[in-house]
Amino acid sequence: MTNEQTALKATYFSIIGNVCLSIVKGLAGFFGNSYALIADAIESTTDIFSSLLVLFGIKYSSRPADENHPYGHGRAEPLITFLVVGFLITSATIIAYESISNIKTPHNLPKSWTLIVLGLIIIWKEYSFRLVMKKSKESNSSSLRADAWHHRSDAITSVAAFIGISIALLFGKGYESADDWAALFASGFIIYNSYLIFRPALGEIMDEHLYDDLVDEIRKVSLQVNGIIDTEKCFIRKAGMKYHVDLHAIVDADISVREGHELAHNLKDTLRMQISELGHVLIHIEPNES
Repeated sequence: MTNEQTALKATYFSIIGNVCLSIVKGLAGFFGNSYALIADAIESTTDIFSSLLVLFGIKYSSRPADENHPYGHGRAEPLITFLVVGFLITSATIIAYESISNIKTPHNLPKSWTLIVLGLIIIWKEYSFRLVMKKSKESNSSSLRADAWHHRSDAITSVAAFIGISIALLFGKGYESADDWAALFASGFIIYNSYLIFRPALGEIMDEHLYDDLVDEIRKVSLQVNGIIDTEKCFIRKAGMKYHVDLHAIVDADISVREGHELAHNLKDTLRMQISELGHVLIHIEPNES
């Protein structure tokens, strides 16, 4: 299964799960007198749209290189991640506003059965986070990683709701707003997670060097090619699910231009064969002066 197929499969999983959960949370919150659950449903609804954006981003970024995009369309992925972060911040703002409004408004205690619903939701969302995060690492997808953190923030929101409802039910009258405070706390956590998602995507757009392990692997593989004495500069930039490499390889100074050209092609082919996540590889031949 290719990186793109892995990412797409995980995204479809997220979309279907979020549709089901938004309905369950909304109904449980309405009939169970819990705004924390309704806030949870709002976040799951925004998660549906953000997962659709991720789906679009993965499909678009997987398009092959063309005349106008010689390096492919991979940079669409971090741009989609920025939009996903925007959805997260929007949902957190809505939850915070509504939570503050509900704190000021007298209302009934939540129903005790809402705790059972929340417990099942927490288990499911944590499982979803672990699954989608695993797939994001397998596919090198930043937008899928953002989608995974949607699941984790949803789980945290549900944990906060569980605590708030438990406090309201335990202490009774006068503590009806405990789950609203829980929802307010959850909104702050969502904003914090938004930063954690935004920062790596920004680094990707800015070509920030974050790939020391990959550089080490490239150098190791390069030395397996006959005629490559050593490597010098190695620059890596990520675009979508691929890593583009500029590598300076040191060869015998007395070989011909043709031999150097063939060595560069052999090195490029070897790197792309042994490290599947590499995209465009540019080899610059340096003479060994020692």
